[in-house]
Amino acid sequence: MWNRSSSHLTRRNALNRVALGFGGMAFHSLMAETSADSVTVGGPLFPQEPKVPPKAKRIIFLFMHGGPSHIDLFDPKPVLTRDSGQQLPFSGSRVTFAQRGHLQGSPWRFRPCGDSGLPMSELWQHLPEVADDVCMIHSLCETNVSHGGACMKLHTGDEAQLRPSVGSWISYGLGTENQNLPSFITICPTSLHGGVNNFGSAFLPAIHAGVALGTPGYPNSAARDATFESLRNERRSPAQQRLQLDLLRRLHSQRSSGDSELDARLESFELAFRMQTAAPEATDMSAESRTTQALYGLDDPVTENFGRECLLARRFAERGVRFIQVSHANSLPFNNEQWDQHSHLVRGHSMNVRQIDKPITGLLTDLKQRGLLEDTLVLWGGEFGRTPTVQVGNAEFGRDHHTEGFTMWMAGAGVRQGFRYGSTDEYGYYATENRCTIHDLHATLLHLLGLDHTRLTWPHNGREFRLTDVYGEVATGVLA
Repeated sequence: MWNRSSSHLTRRNALNRVALGFGGMAFHSLMAETSADSVTVGGPLFPQEPKVPPKAKRIIFLFMHGGPSHIDLFDPKPVLTRDSGQQLPFSGSRVTFAQRGHLQGSPWRFRPCGDSGLPMSELWQHLPEVADDVCMIHSLCETNVSHGGACMKLHTGDEAQLRPSVGSWISYGLGTENQNLPSFITICPTSLHGGVNNFGSAFLPAIHAGVALGTPGYPNSAARDATFESLRNERRSPAQQRLQLDLLRRLHSQRSSGDSELDARLESFELAFRMQTAAPEATDMSAESRTTQALYGLDDPVTENFGRECLLARRFAERGVRFIQVSHANSLPFNNEQWDQHSHLVRGHSMNVRQIDKPITGLLTDLKQRGLLEDTLVLWGGEFGRTPTVQVGNAEFGRDHHTEGFTMWMAGAGVRQGFRYGSTDEYGYYATENRCTIHDLHATLLHLLGLDHTRLTWPHNGREFRLTDVYGEVATGVLA
């Protein structure tokens, strides 16, 4: 198996004091990062050569919290529309989240988009412009029916146990391209349904945990106000901080005992020191032209927030951050989680698509214009889909959580363009062709980055762990 794993009380106290000297930065979200030039060649975030030829260098994950409805967005079902109002003609899920009623077709019409004819509902006004760059996966399946379990499964590969997140595994496997920024950044994350564990490193070294831009919360932070916590040290000058770190390095080298936790903490202090200069530059959008800002929808109050998140993602991507998560994870006045339309589906999905449509289209367009889409993989999706049936008991039409078959999509490095992979049955209920489990999705993401999911392991509790556990097959049909 391939893995990269390898105190004195006074040394711990010194480390803790320096953590406070940095305003608690390394103890909190920034406790998780490092860079190679500040340590030694072969350090935990030193850039690693992929084990198989890579197609992508980095991933941008556009997370739609709550469960977008595949049959109302990307997976048209004429038979479902025809049979609307009737009962499901076969046995449905044995485990459900809420009571389900009759079949209900989509209230929106679909049309073919781009030269590829990729179907999208009329909700999408801008995304059809980049349809020929998109690879739809219509056969996601096998996850938890509740938000918490499904979010954890999507982010960590396990719906119940504390496991390292996808971004942490990628950081561990590949290191970082940028010595002054974290290898894994999550923009405006939610605190719900797994919260910080969804971007944590669990038993991997803390250096690989995601760093939050914006304090995790519910609703999540507004992008305009999002900052890295405790980025500035008001008590120590840069020269004084440098002296502290140099002293800690000497103490550490003199008393080194293979304490990986302290190693990771010291590396995180080094990164925190350098981020004081690098992070403000990376998040400063004043240099972006009005044309670029308008491309992402920053000139429209409806799209400004998510557009700002997407533009930040592009700026982090071009600066070498390995894994960037962008969360559409606010709340609506008539629903809970952003995409969780148990009721008011027409109103909720209309508002949601309006908020993200132009920003996502702008992101793909901008990445392509800059040549970044050639080595950046963009992934879009939520923790599950929504049922082809109505949810019983709501005055306004809505749909329950659906795990048996739903849609996510990719665009960019290494995947087929204008392509539909997998399918659900004629009602959009069960994934029937090229079923793609969450483990299969994770295996495919790692493969595109040049990592073999069966060999990327870490020893813990007497066994070798991996992101895909003992499951997962690469979805070779999506590969270009």
